[in-house]
Amino acid sequence: HMPFNKPSREKSDNKNWSLQSMTAVRNWLPRFAHKICSQFILQCILYSAAYDYLNNMYEFPTFFRTIPNDYHQVEALARIIKYFGWNWIGTIRSNSTYGALAMDEIIEGVQKLDICVAFSEVIHKTDSRERLMEIINVIEQATTKIIVAFVAQADIAVLLKEIVRNNVTGIQWIGSESWITMPNLSPKEHARFLVGTLGFAVPRATLPGLKEFLLQIHPSKYPGNEFVNECWEKTFDCTMTEPENLNPFDPKSQLKQCTGQERLEDVDNQYTDTSQLRIAYNVYKAVYAVAHSLHNIMDSKGKKVQANDSFSLSLSQLLHHMYAINFTAKNGESIYFDQNLDTVPLYELVNWQMNSEGAGSNVHNTFSFSLHFSETQAPRGVCSDSCPPGTWKTVKKEEPVCCFSCVQCADGQITNITDALSCLKCSSEYWSNQFNNRCLPKEIEFLSFDDQMGKSLVILAVVGAGLTLATAGIFYKFRSTPLVKANNSDLSFLLLFALILCFLCSLTFIDKPSRWSCMLRHTIFSISFVLCLSCILGKTIVVLMAFKTTMPNSKKKIKWFSPIRQRINVFILTFIQTLLCILWLTTSPPFPVKNTSYYKSIIILECNVGSMAYFCCVFGYIGALSCVCFVLAFLARKLPNNFNEATFITFSMLIFCAVWITFIPAYVSSPGKYTVAVEVFAILASSFGLLVCIFVPKCYIIIFKPEKNTKKYLMKK
Repeated sequence: HMPFNKPSREKSDNKNWSLQSMTAVRNWLPRFAHKICSQFILQCILYSAAYDYLNNMYEFPTFFRTIPNDYHQVEALARIIKYFGWNWIGTIRSNSTYGALAMDEIIEGVQKLDICVAFSEVIHKTDSRERLMEIINVIEQATTKIIVAFVAQADIAVLLKEIVRNNVTGIQWIGSESWITMPNLSPKEHARFLVGTLGFAVPRATLPGLKEFLLQIHPSKYPGNEFVNECWEKTFDCTMTEPENLNPFDPKSQLKQCTGQERLEDVDNQYTDTSQLRIAYNVYKAVYAVAHSLHNIMDSKGKKVQANDSFSLSLSQLLHHMYAINFTAKNGESIYFDQNLDTVPLYELVNWQMNSEGAGSNVHNTFSFSLHFSETQAPRGVCSDSCPPGTWKTVKKEEPVCCFSCVQCADGQITNITDALSCLKCSSEYWSNQFNNRCLPKEIEFLSFDDQMGKSLVILAVVGAGLTLATAGIFYKFRSTPLVKANNSDLSFLLLFALILCFLCSLTFIDKPSRWSCMLRHTIFSISFVLCLSCILGKTIVVLMAFKTTMPNSKKKIKWFSPIRQRINVFILTFIQTLLCILWLTTSPPFPVKNTSYYKSIIILECNVGSMAYFCCVFGYIGALSCVCFVLAFLARKLPNNFNEATFITFSMLIFCAVWITFIPAYVSSPGKYTVAVEVFAILASSFGLLVCIFVPKCYIIIFKPEKNTKKYLMKK
């Protein structure tokens, strides 16, 4: 708990390490550090204790280590699981305090990345077979095939033996540093159960001079050293014991005698292989950290220590310089201690693959792996499959967040990402496609000249206008005949002109609505129809007055219906409608709108009437005139048959009223462009009714029955 002043961590120059200084440290360490430094390394610089809690500065103020903190391994394991898109895993840990605490950190780490744990089991090498079978059953019945095993090598070996016995395949193992680099864990017959295993390991390193030192070991150099003798015997499968000293029942008696001529250079085994050194490299860094600290202490005292020199040294002095070391190892790694007294955390990514001898571990520094599964069989590591675009996920009741259901977005809503939490509503002019993953512009609908309905109505309008124009030509050609004269030729020509306008005004209802077309639609139509009705009303009144001349003062009344007064009456009646239309257009005219209320996926282009009051006045006026015409024509229905003008007017008004009465429910119930089509059809039908009922009988007589086109016949009772 002593306070230390930490000197600056300027990187020490390796060139300052003179040969004399290195020699002095080497010779001095065995005598002085044997008593202090070896104990210091065990107590203060640990090379294999990776547990995160040891970073507690209050509990362990002098704790250094050269192995990466387990916190980083836990984070790396969580990130590699996330990298492959797995969010549903099982965990197995050793039945120890270290295993429990480490697994708690793993579970906490994966949960931060939205990864859920399907099951968590505990194992120990002393577990009974019944307990092992319980774990095997959990693994087989689990919906995940991704298992994180944070266990000791002895524990995983016991479990693996049972897994092989029960032929449990298809597991993607994620291993901890404690067993991921143990190739002897997987003999050849077990290889297929561990192929594809992933995990992180302490980095390998080559210790300079170590291989040369190991190869020069010989029993003759270390006589009586039991370790050297045992290593030699196992390496060359011989015995160093003299034959006379062997018990006949001793297994060594069956071995050949070691000659001492054996060569370690000719052997390739774990002893001579220094390419896989991991923990040993951590020991190497720890010793060199102490050596550099001692060297800095010497420099600070201005001394060059020789082999036989000695001086007093306190632990606080050594710690003071340990905080500030910063040197580069011979393999190029920069070594220093951070604020947690840890070295730079480095890991190697290990992937177990099949080789000629079974399953071996290969090291990769990138995310390029050969997993246990084929391309057509991906490892199952999710509780629920990802929700594709067009759906959103909702968590199942009483289930982890990784277990969810995919719900299709409602019409008009989309998701364009995987595992969306909610759907996005398309804007008013867009609608979702059939997969609900894109907003597409809504289909725009209006009665156009291109579709079949629009073409049919245009043809009817043109035909109607053409027939009306032909009728006008016939009447004009036979204008001097009694039939044309008797039918009030002035009003007849004016009526034919109005009918042409009625046929042609229907064309303004077709094609894309615009500001001007909306304004002209109802105004031209209403004025044209009022002009027609005014002419019919004038003709009907004239017919009635012509057969009432026997009444007193009838001649005075007839003067009020002279041709000039008839025109004035037509003008006044039409002017009233024109005035209403002008007021309508100047105050609140019709305008084009996009109607999205009827169809959700279709925009209907139509005309808003603007002022509903003026709209009702204009069409109410048409209805009133048609009713008056019908009543007067009905009163004149019993006039002599030779002069049947009133009868035909009655029929024409019946057709007119029937068309517009049926138009109302059809107009209300017709969707989209059919609404406009119904209105156009009503205009054309009523116009054809007037043309056929009033003028076709007369044209028939004029062309096919000229003998009836005489004054005598017309006056005949």
